Amino acid sequence: MSTSQWVSTIVNEWVLHSQEIARAGQLEITGRLVDASNATLFGTVTHENESFEIIYKPIAGERPLWDFPDGSLAGREYSSFLLSDLAGFNCVPPTILREGPAGFGMVQRWIDIDAEIDLAEYFGKDLSQLRNLALFDAVINNTDRKIGHLLPTVDGNLFGCDHGVTFHEEDKLRTVLWQWAGDALTSAEIEILRNTLVVLDQHNGQFAEHLSLREIQSTIRRIESILHESAMPLPSDDWPPVPWPAF
Repeated sequence: MSTSQWVSTIVNEWVLHSQEIARAGQLEITGRLVDASNATLFGTVTHENESFEIIYKPIAGERPLWDFPDGSLAGREYSSFLLSDLAGFNCVPPTILREGPAGFGMVQRWIDIDAEIDLAEYFGKDLSQLRNLALFDAVINNTDRKIGHLLPTVDGNLFGCDHGVTFHEEDKLRTVLWQWAGDALTSAEIEILRNTLVVLDQHNGQFAEHLSLREIQSTIRRIESILHESAMPLPSDDWPPVPWPAF
């Protein structure tokens, strides 16, 4: 087994185990992130002798948006994780959908970030982890990639959080990660995009539980467009390219 295969196996086992604990465990809410626009609760999930911290976003706490269907954000969060996990981006923390103290919603494993990293400087660097997330955001049509949504860990990995406003059928990419705009795709990026098309085809039913047919088709179209251009996406002239506030 190669080093990359070994690492992939370890990651997959961690993800599956995290999901199992999150599904079967007892959910306890200990706080709330008051700066979030939707109800974002902090807590722990415990199963047998294992426990870890989580973020819980009940559908009942979702604020209505003019351009996304009501009650659909938790499903988009889960769809983002599912695509990241199945296609090999590995940039979204383990995520499930389940009942909780405030009703059905999204539960995601909390990621401790590297306290030594200054996100205000970090987000603009030319790092492969950031570029991977930038490409992923282009695929899922993330309309709100803020600096504060970046979760770099002490072991050098990078996760992203807050994927509720994704997969819109219209192009609405809005992100702080534009440092590679127009750069040619690498062979590895071409491979992962092609793999993503396979994933969307083979697991269409799973995505269709949370996304409309047009949204799935639009995701496929975006990937095909990026592959056709063989370059990282450019900012749109028709849509603000950076979210506000950026942090």
